[in-house]
Amino acid sequence: MSGAGRLKLFRTGIFPSTPRQEKGRHMKVLVINAGSSSCKYQLLEMDTQSVLCSGLAERIGQTSGRLTHKIAPDTDKESKLVREAAFPTHVEAMELVIALLTDPEVGVIKDKGEIFAIGHRVLHGGESITDPVLVDSHVKDIIKDCFLLGPLHNPANLMGIEVAEKLFPGVPNVAVFDTEFGMGMPPEAYMYALPYELYEELKIRRYGFHGTSHKYIARKTAEYLGKPLNELRSITMHLGNGSSMSCVRDGKCFDTSMGLTPLEGLIMGTRCGSIDPAIVPFVMEKKSLSPAEADTLMNKKSGLLGLCGYTDMRDVHAQVEKGDKRAALALQMLVRSIKKTLGSYIFLLDGKVDALVFTAGIGENDDIVRAAVCDGLESFGIKLDLKENGTRKPGARTISLPDGKIPVLIIPTNEELQIALATLEVLGK
Repeated sequence: MSGAGRLKLFRTGIFPSTPRQEKGRHMKVLVINAGSSSCKYQLLEMDTQSVLCSGLAERIGQTSGRLTHKIAPDTDKESKLVREAAFPTHVEAMELVIALLTDPEVGVIKDKGEIFAIGHRVLHGGESITDPVLVDSHVKDIIKDCFLLGPLHNPANLMGIEVAEKLFPGVPNVAVFDTEFGMGMPPEAYMYALPYELYEELKIRRYGFHGTSHKYIARKTAEYLGKPLNELRSITMHLGNGSSMSCVRDGKCFDTSMGLTPLEGLIMGTRCGSIDPAIVPFVMEKKSLSPAEADTLMNKKSGLLGLCGYTDMRDVHAQVEKGDKRAALALQMLVRSIKKTLGSYIFLLDGKVDALVFTAGIGENDDIVRAAVCDGLESFGIKLDLKENGTRKPGARTISLPDGKIPVLIIPTNEELQIALATLEVLGK
């Protein structure tokens, strides 16, 4: 059955309904991001787009687990609960989450029937799924088919869906794919110059990741500028422990820095980013590494960690202040990788750029990195307001000078909200 057909059945009530579908009641969406040994979640009230609670279950499958649960996070009324318990599987972790959600004293809902729908972050949909979709057996099969492309994330993401199906019977589950935004790229952007049969047989191509964030930021950038999304030409810098950039043309992804996997592109906390591919077999031979060990070297032991021993930029900056040359080198290399990508995207947009946008942990909070990225780009019309850049403020804002040709913005990302909005869109709400 097609996605449209499944959605029609859902809307007509053939699929099991929940109390949350009653007219006039506020819709609440639970967003789940399941990892192999962890599970992040948020419960959002969609009428106000406010977060009722959020949390993180850690050390699932180990002898002792930990659940950190926040009520009204990032508000003046925020309160935090920490529970230590054994979570043999994700089921036990989510059962504790449900208990906290519905607790008579600290709960934010009376019962789990108040949850209208569940949105899931899924890493990889390959070329088979290019939009958020209502989960059924066919969708789960596609997620399984993409285990090869996302071996660390897709199995855990599927597990999160199956746990939700067990614990929330009758509640619709919607999968939102991290690769979705990148599927808008033209072939000349997503193809690699490898034998074409590798694309045909193995689907080796550039997919792009952080797509949920990049899509959200593109929409918010258009809103901030008062510009139709389908006319937007922008460059988004999603900078965190994992970092990527996207080139947005006519509101769609025109190019992106991550590739077949999240390893390609910028230097990151533990990932090397783009390197000469010949380095891989060379190191494997000289160090007698297996493919798995080589993958671990590049994904978990490289980047800032490999260069200077630190992954948190606050630690890197502190070491630079102390005269640590390797930390200074790591910072310089990070900034250089961002500027190289930024320059290429300006050219891809024919120099017609509506905005440069910083987002995510480093992008939103690290004024040193932002200043270094923009330094020396005045001839391109990029003029940073150093005072505004050095000031911490909430929300979206401009950090460039009025006489600059290209506005430089900070727009906080909100992947959970984007997933929740996509969930309601799929369900026709």
